[in-house]
Amino acid sequence: MFRTISKFRRATFVSLGTVTTVGLSYYIYTDHSKKLRYNSQFMMPQTYADAKISPITRNNPPLQVLPSRAEMINILKRSDKSKDEEFDLLIIGGGATGTGAALDAVTRGLKVALVERDDFASGTSSRSTKLIHGGVRYLEKAIYQLDYGQYKLVREALHERATFLNIAPYLSHQLPIMLPLYRWWEVPYYWVGLNVYNFLAGKEAMGNSYYVSRENVLKEFPWLKKDNLVGAIHNDARMNVALALTAISHGATVANHVEVTHLLKNENGKIIGARVRDNLNGNEWDIKSKGVINATGVFADNIISLDKKKENMIIPASGVHIILPNYYSLGGKMGMLDKATSDGRVLFVLPWEGNTLVGTTDSPSEVTFNPIPKEEEIMWVLNEFNKFLTPETKVRRNDVLAAWAGIRPLVMDPEAKNTSALVRSHMIHVNDSDLITITGGKWTTYRNMAKETIDKAVEVFDLKPLNECQTENKKLIGSHGYSETMFIELIQQFGLNTEIAQHLAHDYGDRAWDIVKLIHQAGSKQWPVPIQRINSHYPYIDAEIRYAIRQEFACTLVDVIARRTRLAFLNPQATLESLPHIIEIMKDKLYLANASKSQVKK
Repeated sequence: MFRTISKFRRATFVSLGTVTTVGLSYYIYTDHSKKLRYNSQFMMPQTYADAKISPITRNNPPLQVLPSRAEMINILKRSDKSKDEEFDLLIIGGGATGTGAALDAVTRGLKVALVERDDFASGTSSRSTKLIHGGVRYLEKAIYQLDYGQYKLVREALHERATFLNIAPYLSHQLPIMLPLYRWWEVPYYWVGLNVYNFLAGKEAMGNSYYVSRENVLKEFPWLKKDNLVGAIHNDARMNVALALTAISHGATVANHVEVTHLLKNENGKIIGARVRDNLNGNEWDIKSKGVINATGVFADNIISLDKKKENMIIPASGVHIILPNYYSLGGKMGMLDKATSDGRVLFVLPWEGNTLVGTTDSPSEVTFNPIPKEEEIMWVLNEFNKFLTPETKVRRNDVLAAWAGIRPLVMDPEAKNTSALVRSHMIHVNDSDLITITGGKWTTYRNMAKETIDKAVEVFDLKPLNECQTENKKLIGSHGYSETMFIELIQQFGLNTEIAQHLAHDYGDRAWDIVKLIHQAGSKQWPVPIQRINSHYPYIDAEIRYAIRQEFACTLVDVIARRTRLAFLNPQATLESLPHIIEIMKDKLYLANASKSQVKK
């Protein structure tokens, strides 16, 4: 189970208990039921021929053409015309929890609407640490403090970690996390702790944790100091978009860039809908529903204040992240976690989208729509990371390619007698007007948060769902025809560059076939086929912009550069250089994508 080591002092602990969801993922669920036949007449380099994967005979899933944004807004407007058009639920907020709740509700057979004032994942849900993990720190607190609530949070998170790999295999993969140990007694301490952690995961465990000697660590991380030597990872914004698209594909009516301005009430003072504004053109209308769910994360208090005096449920905590060159994360093979920072916060070092993400969480913050990392926080992250590095490889300030901050909604129960106590996970609150607010929690537990929220909505609004929650096994759009060798098939069938093929497969799943069809150049004799990239240093291509507008409801430039691709989060300078090219592609596509069918015919 564990390797035996002879020297405790020079040991490093590696945990396989984390799942990350990233764009360039390598551990993916494989559908072994599909039998692929090799086509010997297809000429290809020997590298790919050796893989023994069929290129052309697969049954590509047909593209499901979703309604346009304009068509969905027309459906939203009809809810005010008659009782028959009324929605069961109106969900406010297009982050992970809001879109997760929409998917949960619509797959139970409920009539669901969702509005988001900006774009899907435009807030905290695109600014996470990218880790989907069980929470070793929570387990430590549960044991030390005999806290059953922390224990329940660990069990829930471990289960949801496995669910990520099941419902979105192309967006999630396992990532070993190295935990440096500084004192000899820490070795047996963490050995016991992680054994308990793996035991709690049960059949959903991702492998045993193990020790690595100092010598072996330095082979993998040569830039580490010789003196001092724990998930799944995901692409959070693209996961959020996939949740929204999946909800739409099941019949939910979803519109981004639509803001709630007022809450509507009946004669009994109960909320029955909302007045909304299209932030792209200023149009306003009413949406009628049997109940309203406030899933706006750190902005939950703002929606509550539309109903009554602000309650200040949210205690914001900021996480600051920087992007460094990829050689600091060993080309994507392993991440690192440091619990022994100068102020006790945890530092993460993770491979992400071809670069290295270094960051921390839970600094005091204020609620703002566009949080900007403070220079002193960036320098703190750099200084803490530099403690691990040799003098020759110290990170300089100008090595930072990008930096951003995300705000986590810690929650204060407005009905709690002890106002100094924070809710450790998430909280569902129903006020006198029957406004349901769900906030707190983290990406790892979004699905369970959504489930509990819809359970509460069914109870409060006396709804009649056709079935119970389905989302534990409901695969997200892009997952059904995906396999871990799909990128090879893209190379074989379309002659793509390997980096581009891997990116498309791991960011879009089986929808990559539809993107490739937009750029395939028939008759090309070159190998790989030349494809126009958005920026020469990154694998994002022109066809993704057209696809984002046609099929993923991208309406603005920021939607494309920050959330459909992640270029703005990876390298702002490269993004600025690419803007004229991106704008040129977008300007002719946005009208057709957002127009109704009758307008297009005209």
